[in-house]
Amino acid sequence: MVKFYESSFNYEYPFPAVTLAYFLRYPNPYAKHVLSTDVIDRHFDANNQRLYTTRLHLKRSKLPPAVLKLLPKGILGSSSDTGQSFILEKSVVDAKEGWMTTETKNLEWTGVLSVIEKQSYRRPFQDMELGRLEGGRSGIGNLGTTEVTTSTTFVSRFGQGSLRAARKKTEIDSSAQGMTADAPDENPPRKGFLSSWSTSSLQRTIEAIGMRRTREALLKSKDGMNVVLERLRSGGLVEVLEGMRRDREAMYASDGPWRRT
Repeated sequence: MVKFYESSFNYEYPFPAVTLAYFLRYPNPYAKHVLSTDVIDRHFDANNQRLYTTRLHLKRSKLPPAVLKLLPKGILGSSSDTGQSFILEKSVVDAKEGWMTTETKNLEWTGVLSVIEKQSYRRPFQDMELGRLEGGRSGIGNLGTTEVTTSTTFVSRFGQGSLRAARKKTEIDSSAQGMTADAPDENPPRKGFLSSWSTSSLQRTIEAIGMRRTREALLKSKDGMNVVLERLRSGGLVEVLEGMRRDREAMYASDGPWRRT
């Protein structure tokens, strides 16, 4: 089963400021659950003038309680109790053409729910034309907006492995017993249909819960970006770094996984 969620909005800041804030957005007052960020790979392609970055985020996160209630007890083992999860992020920035694309996906609990978020950041056409007239000047303090489009895909494969195993066993049993004239009236096919229906229903429920949680997370993500952008506007990189220091101190002071890791 697959669900999609899309949204669009604008940041009231120019494209260079938004792209810079994106890479400096953790931590912030709305993302204190992000424990660490590591750059796995970063390179600049001189041929197409684009910056490619791969990062790994460690977040304090658990499956939503509503999802846990739907799962058989013990199916996740101890992984559901660690309180941490890894998020893989890939991004491409084209400063010349004025766009950035990002993709993030969870690396934990993918058998229950896989969430892939893709975002497109783009300088509006009118801002691009104005930048050309001004000789390409588009600093952090200049007026401008950045258009953002988000598309999120939710895929739950929960129960598919068990369902395939059950179907395979039914096929093996049928082959061993031989095909008889009354085979269509046997119970295994009907049981398989009901199992498939219940599995699909559970997958749709998990995806719906994931979608509601993602909507809330997107709002907080936007608020956090606006905090970083305002810091850039008011005090530049110095204020951003100072804000990050204050946010880290707040995270250390609070009772959380910092003390346990």
